[in-house]
Amino acid sequence: MQRWLQWSLLLIILIAAAAFRLTGLDWDGYHHYHPDERYITWIATTIERPSSLVTALDPHQSPINPFYWPPDAESEGIVVLQDEARRFAYGHVPLYLGVIATRLAEWLGPHLLPLLPVDWPLTRDILNGAGAIEFTHLTAVTRALTGLTDVATVLAIFLLGRRLYGTAVGLLAAAFLTVNVMHIQLAHFFTSDPYLTFFVVVSVYLMVVAVERGLKSEERRGKSEGRRAKGEGGRANVSLPLLLAAVFGGLAVGSKFAAVLLLLPLLLAAWLCYGQKCLWWGGAATAVAIFTFALTNPFALLDNTCQVISPAIRIGPIEIPSLNWRNCYLENIIAQSSMVRGSGDQAFTRQYTGTLPYLYTVEMQIRWGMGPLLGLVAFAGFAWAIWQVVSRQYSVISNQYSVLSKRFILALRPSPLALHLLPLAWFLPYFLTTGGFFVKFMRYMQPVTPFLMIYGAALIWQWRGRWRWVGVTAVLLFTSLYALAFVNMYSQPHPWVAASQWVFANVEPGTPLLSEQWDDALPSTMLFEGRPRRREEYEEVQLTWHTGTEELDNEQKLEQNLAQLAQAEYLTILSNRVYGVDPRLPERYPISGQYHQLLFDGALGYEPVYVTSRAPHLFGLYLIPDRFSWPDLQPPALVTEQLSARPTISFGRADESFIVYDQPLTIIFRNVGELTARQMREQFEIEK
Repeated sequence: MQRWLQWSLLLIILIAAAAFRLTGLDWDGYHHYHPDERYITWIATTIERPSSLVTALDPHQSPINPFYWPPDAESEGIVVLQDEARRFAYGHVPLYLGVIATRLAEWLGPHLLPLLPVDWPLTRDILNGAGAIEFTHLTAVTRALTGLTDVATVLAIFLLGRRLYGTAVGLLAAAFLTVNVMHIQLAHFFTSDPYLTFFVVVSVYLMVVAVERGLKSEERRGKSEGRRAKGEGGRANVSLPLLLAAVFGGLAVGSKFAAVLLLLPLLLAAWLCYGQKCLWWGGAATAVAIFTFALTNPFALLDNTCQVISPAIRIGPIEIPSLNWRNCYLENIIAQSSMVRGSGDQAFTRQYTGTLPYLYTVEMQIRWGMGPLLGLVAFAGFAWAIWQVVSRQYSVISNQYSVLSKRFILALRPSPLALHLLPLAWFLPYFLTTGGFFVKFMRYMQPVTPFLMIYGAALIWQWRGRWRWVGVTAVLLFTSLYALAFVNMYSQPHPWVAASQWVFANVEPGTPLLSEQWDDALPSTMLFEGRPRRREEYEEVQLTWHTGTEELDNEQKLEQNLAQLAQAEYLTILSNRVYGVDPRLPERYPISGQYHQLLFDGALGYEPVYVTSRAPHLFGLYLIPDRFSWPDLQPPALVTEQLSARPTISFGRADESFIVYDQPLTIIFRNVGELTARQMREQFEIEK
């Protein structure tokens, strides 16, 4: 492929990637509807330049410590806690990058605002021409930063794909990643996963560069002993990318601890490059990664004010006493580990009860994360890539050595196929570990998704004749339309914004509004009809159907909730967080699991008066996830009417984390039957 064509196509791909990722940054009107983003941004409002080095390093005084609310911390327009511990389950790197980017935008604003149109999103939101408070401005800037980071991931995957399979595959993999809907969605949230993914891809790419240079150096030395000096110079060419790979590996771990598995391909790269000297170089690369992590996550080491107690262990006659490790970073890692394995029984993770390890993860990627065609090609490409490495490497070994030879493993080092082991050395341990978690948020797969794009592109490109172009056209066309439909969704108001406006227009201030615990509540504070309206104008009352399971899902809980329902006038259900789970788990929710179908049928005296949603759409066709068949519910008639009022298709059930933040279905009910709690109770079947 001619170089001008290669770079022209790459430029088009990157522009498309930026357009998909930077369109709709205000997808929620900056109301902070993503809980993880909301918490990270809340903490970011307290990150300030320390007054001195002593203050900077003091965990309880430092304004840059994510694990502690600093004394006297404040930010306009929001409540900021002070002088107490806080849980921060993420790496420092995205947090610090977001704050630095915001401070840069604040500095550039006065210089650029007079030169730019006032209605541009860049002017209004990023440079804060609208004069938003820090909490909102941080959200705008950091979402843009996340989008640009994911665009950089598209570039990095092109470079990696080109190294492994050639320019055409690199371009095709970058195009696949550009239209990958999960990446587009996550690029709109200021969370750690897109940063983790970028650093992982760059780190693996640099490992491949190092090994490739090492193989070329060995080849040159093998041809001529007279070029020994030149070969030694090649070692320097190897060590630089290897150490840079370690730096990006440290940044990846500094974004999310799961990247610690990068140590495996890093050590493999050191062995492939240096052979017998691999221990020294592997140790050096590991030290660089640790130093990078410590430099960018200082309070992972400095804040030792928490309680992290390991139990006493007896091994034969030896007893290891109980220890308090005190480290706050370790405390958060342990808490997150407990959560993802399901041992903590968190209310927001019960949705994964009964889901199959690995298969559910793959299913959600094929249905929604990538779309059916790209998803099938990607995972088929992954299987093909493993087969290629195993079969070809076996051929190399069988041709050179006996299977029982002591030099069996050395057959890997001279082979160019060794390059392909590096991405797999990251992909397989990460997928086997994460795919087996009880908790299966779709974003957990983002750090391996770019590699799936390479494998899918390589699989299609090795097809012969017209089938190659049929495959490329079908996958790119279908997935591009899906991506366009998804981004079109952001042109519609967020359902919670629309529902809040309905509340302000139709419900008297002071009216109690029922909501479901573990879901959001209406209304959101906003400008409405030219004046500020606040959530506090209405009394919020929470129903506790999702709280308390087994023996705690009892008549006392039922009576308390029914008493609230009997007294209230309005009930809001903002998403499927509760009704998507409780009816599926009758053994855990024998009473609460009956509630939603009774509500939807009108048996409790409530009828829906307002329904709103938004969904990916293109050419008048809407892509609607199936929210009701999995919990075996029949939705209210008004919901069915609205969903069937326009042409729709569906990819089936959807993971809650994919639809709850930016495309929820929101229903407001009114108490028209005015039933008593006793009358409602008669509708429930309760075992005596």
